[in-house]
Amino acid sequence: MNPTDTRPHAAAWPKRLPPTLVIPETTLWFNLEVSARRYPAKAAYVFFGRELSYAELHRQAEALAGWLQAQGVSAGDRVLLFMQNCPQFVVAFYAVQRADAVVVPVNPMNRAEEFSHYITDAQARVALTTADLALIVDEANAAVPAGQRLQQLLVTRLADALPVEIAAAEAPAPALHAWLHADPALPAGALRWADALAAGHRPGPATARPDDLALLPYTSGTTGLPKGCMHSHRTLMPNVVGGGLWAQSSAESVSLGVVPMFHITGMLYGVLAPVYQGSTVVLMPRWDRELAGRLISSRRVTHWTCIPTMIIDLFGSPNYKSFDLSSLFYLSGGGAAMPHAVAERLQQEFGITFAEGYGLTETAAPSHANPPERAKLQCLGIPLFGTDSRIVDPETLRELPAGETGEIVTHGPMVFKGYWGHAEATRAAFIELDGKPFFRTGDLGHRDEEGYFFLTDRLKRMINASGFKVWPSEVELLLFKCPLVQEACVIGARDAYRGETVKAVIVLRAEARATATAQDIIDWAREHMAVYKVPRLVEFVDALPKSGSGKVMWRQLQEREAAAG
Repeated sequence: MNPTDTRPHAAAWPKRLPPTLVIPETTLWFNLEVSARRYPAKAAYVFFGRELSYAELHRQAEALAGWLQAQGVSAGDRVLLFMQNCPQFVVAFYAVQRADAVVVPVNPMNRAEEFSHYITDAQARVALTTADLALIVDEANAAVPAGQRLQQLLVTRLADALPVEIAAAEAPAPALHAWLHADPALPAGALRWADALAAGHRPGPATARPDDLALLPYTSGTTGLPKGCMHSHRTLMPNVVGGGLWAQSSAESVSLGVVPMFHITGMLYGVLAPVYQGSTVVLMPRWDRELAGRLISSRRVTHWTCIPTMIIDLFGSPNYKSFDLSSLFYLSGGGAAMPHAVAERLQQEFGITFAEGYGLTETAAPSHANPPERAKLQCLGIPLFGTDSRIVDPETLRELPAGETGEIVTHGPMVFKGYWGHAEATRAAFIELDGKPFFRTGDLGHRDEEGYFFLTDRLKRMINASGFKVWPSEVELLLFKCPLVQEACVIGARDAYRGETVKAVIVLRAEARATATAQDIIDWAREHMAVYKVPRLVEFVDALPKSGSGKVMWRQLQEREAAAG
């Protein structure tokens, strides 16, 4: 660190790192081109023992890019990517980049009612998905006005990426095995992935530039439906480059890719940074503690970005003492605080320090991270390369000193360009301090005298269930479609395992009050929304508390729940 640096966290900054980065003036596609030429035979991804080399990843992405352009996809067009973690996800991602288009990753847990929004809001005409999800896309598309529907649906099979035989150390549980090998019927008009790759189309010259839109991940807000966060190649590159430096990773590193790649964290650490570095990712489509333990052991995994509940679950395995975690060099994560007891156990039993980080979809994953050589527990860490983060009074916007709680605001090279199609929301998300734009995170926190940031509370209304952010307003909008529900207010409830869970406080329709049960509501929700949004707890009330203007006083219900907990 520069000895004249006066930032609060200057003394904690690792001496091995520069304070700022020179960001490459290139694109995400260029990163794959470079690694494919440097390491053509090297495994980019390993899926249940089958390796996908960098050369083959590059070849398939180019072939798929040619097919996309043959369907009319051109520069700046949005393409929906709706898959669990699998090699085809990465092929699809880089194919869209090679076609100079924009990836719109969608949570594969979404149901048809939710998916329709991504078709219309992103104005997408092509979707890439897997066979197990194709009917959801088809149903969602049918519900969209005719002029806004998808024109092409390309479908791959997870089984196409599997080896002929899976070794015992990498074998999935029976239920996962059956899901991987399933081959459901495709919707009418859907095209098969293998046919697209075999069509022989070649893409035209790559024309994307650093400031062009590359990624449109969606994040829900305090009101309304999810909004797309506009990220260019330039806003993604700082964390792509900086992530490797921070974690001391290189082409020799092997990471475990289990955080969902549709999510900005999984995207960064499973799709973007590894390809830039030329490292290897061992992919898991779903969390399975036994499989994770065996893969870390057999594949000698060095880097693992996860959420704390995964570590807790791994420790809960009756076989955990047989897992060889000695290869793990860097263990990091966020989304929920790591319990002290679990972090101490990691240190005592395995000599591993868990380095927590903090970021949002709007900041392309981390804006803060704990230096692994000087990490603090249950702490967000310090601002990353070239990032200025402050604590301000959310009302007056006055900067607050160390120890005082206020809103976390951030200025940095990884901050997004704004919300897609929501100019007013974009303006409201930024303030100006010292002539620089700062993004308002909506999170309340404080920093200590050494410049480390800590999360105190949330200014925004949000539930954090095992790292998945659940926005109550979105769940409420879906619950209002339930024929049993007259009114609904969604709040967070404490949960020993998930940290928080979703609770719905519901006023039933008059005709349902004598017969409806909490399980009826839960069952309906499971059919109409992603599983992590489904209320685990349901409380029936005669009326919801409301203000004089008729607004539901959700905070009153939340405070009552907190007191009861």
